[in-house]
Amino acid sequence: MLFSTLGRYFLRRYIITILWFFGGISSLILLINFSETVGSIGSNVDNGMLIAAAITALQMPAMLQQTIPFIALFACMVTLVTLNRKYELVVTRAAGISVWQFMLPFVFGSFLLGLVSVMGLSPLNAWSQPKALQMQTMASGKSSQDSKIVPWLRQRTGDQDTIIGGRQIIDGGTGLADAVVIYFDSNNRITLRQDAKIARLGDGWWTLSDVTEIRPGEVSVHRDTARVQTNLDKEFVQQSLAQPEMVSFFDLPRKIDAAKQFGISTKGLETQYNYLLSLPILLIAMTLIAATVCLKFSRFAQSPVVIFGGILSGFLLYVVSVLVKAFGSSGVLPPILAAWIPVIVAMALGLTILLYQEDG
Repeated sequence: MLFSTLGRYFLRRYIITILWFFGGISSLILLINFSETVGSIGSNVDNGMLIAAAITALQMPAMLQQTIPFIALFACMVTLVTLNRKYELVVTRAAGISVWQFMLPFVFGSFLLGLVSVMGLSPLNAWSQPKALQMQTMASGKSSQDSKIVPWLRQRTGDQDTIIGGRQIIDGGTGLADAVVIYFDSNNRITLRQDAKIARLGDGWWTLSDVTEIRPGEVSVHRDTARVQTNLDKEFVQQSLAQPEMVSFFDLPRKIDAAKQFGISTKGLETQYNYLLSLPILLIAMTLIAATVCLKFSRFAQSPVVIFGGILSGFLLYVVSVLVKAFGSSGVLPPILAAWIPVIVAMALGLTILLYQEDG
């Protein structure tokens, strides 16, 4: 059925609907995000409109990744409702083709969409998101992700004892925006504070740009650049500051192994890796949820209550998966369970409801 004429026809209709949703949602995201970016940059930046357009384009992969489950849900619902309204599913059933056969193209299409998201959007997001964050920080002078928790790193080099942190991670984990460096003496008293717009890690040095130095009881001093000696390994800093959502799917196994070697918690990275592995199956679960509310034939239109129930079920599945993912990242649940339990439960429920509706 999957590669038969009818199967190819259903698959083609489903893919076309997905592309329409991709285009519509992408346009909506671009308009909203562009307006917000222009407002955050302000009018004092040269070529502000061009910079805002570049930042918006670079942020698109991250936002599309979040909408993929809903695209699969809505595209399947719209396709099935359209086929029902045109009596195509009625004729298909009359020809002796069961629901398990004619749903194969939709399941296959959802699985392909998941693979595209994991192998295409994830690496693209890992490349584009740090560039977008860095551009926005440089243009607006403030962090666009103040809610992100950046760990403070303590370093001792000879007689120098410092801690360094910031509001935002850039350059794949080897740079900080809105960085702060605090110096301590042998009695653990603060002797100097340096606030820098950007801090980048090199070989044996943190290089600070646009620095304001503050010493107790003295007037602050501004410097264009400054350097802070460090003995931190670049790979160690990358693992400490890496945000799982900004790591490519193909780089996650290597990041996990490196983090284990440094004794850094890998819960977040492992949860993200298992979540991406389960994403194609999550989209299949979304497809089954759509099928449970859209396969029943109605002469005039599908019941709005039933359609709303399908949308609400898909939304609840997405919220639960994100919530359980957070539990996995924090260590409350094992990462593999946090990623796969919502998907398996949703698949089981979808299959059970379809079995009840179609086979009694």
